[in-house]
Amino acid sequence: MKFLQLIRYKNLFLLALMQLIFRFGYLEQIKIPLSMFYWQYALLVLSTVLIAAGGYVINDIFDQETDQENKPNEVFIGKYISESNAYTIYAALTITGVALGFILANSVSHPNFAILFVLIATLLYFYASTLKQIALIGNILVAALLAFSVIIIGIFDIYPNTFEVNQQQMAVAFSILMDYAKFAFIVNLVREIVKDCEDIKGDTLQEMRTLPVKIGVAKTSKAAFLLLLLPTLYLFYYLNNYLFSNNLYYGTIYMLIFVIAPLILCLVRLWNAKEKSDFHQISTLLKWIIFFGILSIAVVTFNIKYHV
Repeated sequence: MKFLQLIRYKNLFLLALMQLIFRFGYLEQIKIPLSMFYWQYALLVLSTVLIAAGGYVINDIFDQETDQENKPNEVFIGKYISESNAYTIYAALTITGVALGFILANSVSHPNFAILFVLIATLLYFYASTLKQIALIGNILVAALLAFSVIIIGIFDIYPNTFEVNQQQMAVAFSILMDYAKFAFIVNLVREIVKDCEDIKGDTLQEMRTLPVKIGVAKTSKAAFLLLLLPTLYLFYYLNNYLFSNNLYYGTIYMLIFVIAPLILCLVRLWNAKEKSDFHQISTLLKWIIFFGILSIAVVTFNIKYHV
């Protein structure tokens, strides 16, 4: 159980579920010629999950001192798992994930795609060891990696089967994936900034240069508020112009209840947040907003397909 908690199994489950939603709730429903068989898609999901799990482990290895201050009840390395064993776990997860990526890249006749998995694993290591200590740089990197877990689906499942005769159809499918990747990026960027506000005490003691340490929690929370306001306003525009105006009422209701309303709640809480517990609640809520936001692609797709 401690091992599962170390690799953040709940987050990994959500990551895998989100990738499955894109395949079965969207790509297969719009009837485009996909590149991967089910076993290949399983390799993509498993590789992504394993590399992400390795990222969580290496992050905890480098964060032992700050975690003792920020979340003492969630420290596993040094208490339940030795540091040497943690490094072994990290290496096993990451190497296996990258190896599966190599197998997948070769199976779709694009062996050069394998470099993507090496790049992701490398960035996760440098994030944990160095980049997370730099204001905004680490936040942007983590947010970008989550967005890339969406984009990589298009790279492997759409691009290899894109030819002149179906280029427009495939480009539309890829552009919708990109829209969701942008949504995941900006909301997760706000979440990473909020988590830095939550962890400011330990980060200050360790002399980390996160945004709240440099400019203060109050200014950081207001910056996060303005950043989160952008997708909220855009979703109102999207809802009115593409869903409601086309009589896609199930998609409209879903978006209002499960995405836009929680975003507004987050905005209100961000504006008034002061305590560590406030930022923890906002961070948890933002994680679920990302999940339900991505789930909306299946809801809207089925609403369009059956128009009920």
